[in-house]
Amino acid sequence: QVQLVESGGGLVQPGGSLRLSCAASGFSFSSNDMYWYRQAPGKEREFVAIITSIGSTNYADSVKGRFTISRDNPKNTMYLQMNSLKPEDTAVYYCYGRGKWGQGTQVTVSS
Repeated sequence: QVQLVESGGGLVQPGGSLRLSCAASGFSFSSNDMYWYRQAPGKEREFVAIITSIGSTNYADSVKGRFTISRDNPKNTMYLQMNSLKPEDTAVYYCYGRGKWGQGTQVTVSS
């Protein structure tokens, strides 16, 4: 069955960087668009970034220029490189693909 497992979250100071990973299994990863979403406490889940099956990308305005989404098809893994992190980036980050959500990974940006 489809399984998505995020990793790489943690506590980082403002201005710092983190790289999230999403390991996929149970479907043809390379043929599917993949997404990152996030949900901050008390807020709705929001779109962060997409990478299509052909490698096109798009970002939420709030992260454009700071975050980079990428994928490694032979490894069935998607990444989110997050630079210049801000306290408002604090959230649980989820990957989404093939109609399924991962369990999420917590990112906390605080001094």
